[in-house]
Amino acid sequence: MKDNNNVLHQVAEQAGLANSYISAWGDEAKVSDDTLTRLLASLGYDTKNDKTLLSSSEKMQKKEVLASVKVIRDNEPLQVEMYLGKSARISEFSWKVTTEKGEVLEGYLQSQIIEDDRENDGVLLFSLPTLPWGYHQLEIIRKRRKAPYKMTLIVTPQACFKQEAINQDKKMWGPSVQLYTLRTAHNWGIGDFGDLKQLVGDIANRGGDFVGLNPIHSLFPANPEGASPYSPSSRRWLNILYIDVCSVPEFALCNKAQELVGSAAFQQRLNDARQSHWVNYTEVSSLKMSVLPFLFEEFKARHLDKKSARAEAFLAFVEQGGESLLHQAAFDALHNTLYTQDQSIWGWPVFPNELQHFDNKQVQQFITENRDQVNLYMYLQWLAFTQINDVQQFAENKGMDVGLYRDLAVGVADSGSETWADHGNLCLDVSIGAPPDILGPLGQNWGLPPLNPHALKATAYDAYIELLRANMKACGALRIDHVLGLLRLWWIPKGEDATKGAYMYYPVEDMLSILALESHRHECSVIGEDLGTVPDEIVDLLADAGIHSYKVFFFETAEDGGFYSPTHYQEQSMSALCTHDMPTLRGFWHCDDLKMGEEIGLYPDAEQLKELFATRAESKQEILNSVDFHGYLPEGVGRDASFVPMDRHLSDALQCHLAAGSSTLLSLQLEDWLEMDKPVNIPGTVDEYPNWRRKLSITLDEIFNRQEVNELTKRLTDIRAQASRK
Repeated sequence: MKDNNNVLHQVAEQAGLANSYISAWGDEAKVSDDTLTRLLASLGYDTKNDKTLLSSSEKMQKKEVLASVKVIRDNEPLQVEMYLGKSARISEFSWKVTTEKGEVLEGYLQSQIIEDDRENDGVLLFSLPTLPWGYHQLEIIRKRRKAPYKMTLIVTPQACFKQEAINQDKKMWGPSVQLYTLRTAHNWGIGDFGDLKQLVGDIANRGGDFVGLNPIHSLFPANPEGASPYSPSSRRWLNILYIDVCSVPEFALCNKAQELVGSAAFQQRLNDARQSHWVNYTEVSSLKMSVLPFLFEEFKARHLDKKSARAEAFLAFVEQGGESLLHQAAFDALHNTLYTQDQSIWGWPVFPNELQHFDNKQVQQFITENRDQVNLYMYLQWLAFTQINDVQQFAENKGMDVGLYRDLAVGVADSGSETWADHGNLCLDVSIGAPPDILGPLGQNWGLPPLNPHALKATAYDAYIELLRANMKACGALRIDHVLGLLRLWWIPKGEDATKGAYMYYPVEDMLSILALESHRHECSVIGEDLGTVPDEIVDLLADAGIHSYKVFFFETAEDGGFYSPTHYQEQSMSALCTHDMPTLRGFWHCDDLKMGEEIGLYPDAEQLKELFATRAESKQEILNSVDFHGYLPEGVGRDASFVPMDRHLSDALQCHLAAGSSTLLSLQLEDWLEMDKPVNIPGTVDEYPNWRRKLSITLDEIFNRQEVNELTKRLTDIRAQASRK
């Protein structure tokens, strides 16, 4: 296509694609016509030439008589647009609303008309009675027309749910953990839901109100080394490696499992897996998957065959999981079968052709012939869910105001169950990421296909609603990774690098409203990870939607390089010193991240690296000045950052300084209580560093037997209580 192509730019704009954006350096950056063309093609536009593009755009943008969905907040009048020809007689139309609870309201359209602008090719606007929160069905019936016009009406609260304690200005604290890093004397080489329950008890007993988790979405059981929690197979199901095997009721009753686990060889393997400083996913998976099938056999014999109450609970779970659970279980069973034969089969793109989509006849045949294997993976999903649900119940019983907060990753891997069974909700020829910025001049490509905003609207947001429901179960808060993606996502044509992308805009107000509705239904407050380049237009939208902003201390700096006092953070926020994408406190202070980045070649530009070291030295001094000024720096700690190491005294001072701030939620890391230096993840690396594997240095029992940890948690609880009273 030729340059300055007005047709291309016009169609791109109608589709929600921006042909330029403001870069991290404040300049206007143009998107290439080739990028726009490829992205439009991924949405189903015919991009051969201007004529075909315009023609397909007319089809795509054609107004239906009644749109598929309308989202209304509960203080707004319920008014609906209809696109009707001028000749249509209003007297021939009636309306009927079936509410979520099955109540029926109906009447004639004529008496509801507010405006009729059809003479000028405008809309017919009519009003409906006020409806309660929920998902309702509107039908417009026309005489002599067989089928009614249909619309889903979604009525929502104005803002997300908040726990009563939050509404009463209580300031809370809790640790955010990567679950796999937890160590105990009894786990199987990876932190599990049993360890999580123990941690929840320890934190609740010390005045904490939540424990935050990394995404616990399902990964790839057949290929356990694919360990990134942010590249899941599906965001709707759980990572079965987190099952605490010994707590499964069938374990205590199963002789085969008991004999195997009790054997000297198995105990030796368990011990080695526990002692390792890095999670050995292959070994952990091998240990657990050698025992869990025995428990399923036991479950079938004791419960399924006898139709017990426990069997009924499982079957109810399967029925509720519906087609989505079948997709997940069938994928895991099929992938396992293929991977066992050939370990180069990393995901469905390298499955045999006839097995590359759930709908294929051969896949259905596989399910029929291997029903037991498929049922095994359904059973494992059920165990995982019952265990995490049990942890949340335990947290509430211990008096925690939030309990668990879960983390919703921004997308799914292009090789997992969700893409394998996709029916048009995802754009498989696109990957999302981030445009170039100061820290990443090449941008980022995350390899995750995005939800198609046009398909979302056409299906009344069904996939998005199901996603929220799956992730708001068994928790008191949900953190949404890259919440800015509800407004826009950086779309990159598949196979290109991140510099060749464009922003795709989403129906953000609808999506925030649905988020608020599901949040109230699940009594689940919402935290939005809003780091990076934050467009002005979303700041107020997120605040008005009752979403807690994310305040990372090291990023909250003024123009002069000084650090904002945490007492100036907005209340509707969660503050943290570090995140999973950053070095630990000790790693930051001693520049271990910069030294390691230099070693593994992340900073090919020596001048840039030198500047990063200089900036870090200035930041450290400013941090020291700020903590000192606010009275949290102990006497024995020096005031010149170039001579002050990160030790327990300085670490505690920083945590207490943040605890005195105004954020409702304060998130801390167990790593910093233990003065650990290695990060769990180095962004921008794949094989250069063992990401998502580093464990905590000691067990949970040892952590909470330490006097200094108990002193710190008491101080945090006291300081947070004082901050609540201010």
